[in-house]
Amino acid sequence: ANWALILAGGEGSRLRALTRQIAGYELPKQFCRLIGGDTLLEQTHRRVSLVIEEARMVTVVTRPHERFYAPILAGTPAEQIVVQPQNRGTAPAILYALARMAKVDMNGRVAILPSDHYVNSDEAFMRHVEAAFRAVSARPELVVLLGIRPSAPESAYGWIEPADLIPGTELLRVRRFWEKPSSEMATSFWRAGFLWNSFVMVARVSTLLELLRTTIPELYASFEKISSDLGTADEQRAVETLYAKLGAVSFSDEVLAKAPTSLAVLPVNGVEWSDLGEPRRVFEVLEREGMDGQWVAA
Repeated sequence: ANWALILAGGEGSRLRALTRQIAGYELPKQFCRLIGGDTLLEQTHRRVSLVIEEARMVTVVTRPHERFYAPILAGTPAEQIVVQPQNRGTAPAILYALARMAKVDMNGRVAILPSDHYVNSDEAFMRHVEAAFRAVSARPELVVLLGIRPSAPESAYGWIEPADLIPGTELLRVRRFWEKPSSEMATSFWRAGFLWNSFVMVARVSTLLELLRTTIPELYASFEKISSDLGTADEQRAVETLYAKLGAVSFSDEVLAKAPTSLAVLPVNGVEWSDLGEPRRVFEVLEREGMDGQWVAA
């Protein structure tokens, strides 16, 4: 089966001043109505539901954000919400959710998607996700990343250096990752046809777990120890004990960057994308969409 894992546990700290201006209080960007009338998390759920049944959409959140996510996820079954005690970065969030998913469908395929991004066409973007699902069905050993054709030499994004085409597919091998390069390097990457890392990826659950086991073995082992507690009354206590000992671990830095040979990239064509990580990007999108300043006046 095809699953979605929606990441909604981040703090959105670089956008805090802007979300405070919009909402009137501290609010992580995924729970904010930044673009249009719905929150970014609601927009992500709607986008994902174009290709994945709601019953197989799992959302990862953090407990301190409960007052923000509870109204949005009202009516969502508890087994489709993974509640972290604290935000400890993207690697624990993904590993915790996959460990839960593996108990239900170890051989399932999963699309991992952040909940704080903008795309100008949900349909066109999700067609690429569907293409990634097909690719993973044919090549189950691969983790397929969606790589965005860059519109500018953006130094605040992660970049993917693509290598050769994988025969019989639309996929390119990944030579390496470049996380937040200097502006000079970003300009050279832009000219050389590198891609932005959207952090949207598709793979088999078992393939991702094996990648995590080989790149971050200690973190993997700590979740394996509580595996028997997942899905039981002891889960919350076990997870709280585990998270109390964890430092922050980045999936990009500690997993993807260490294992380029396990990865492939699917170039995304005909879609405008932004991670809305800085106020400047939010205003660029609003201006492009002809919605500039609607909430500023409010």
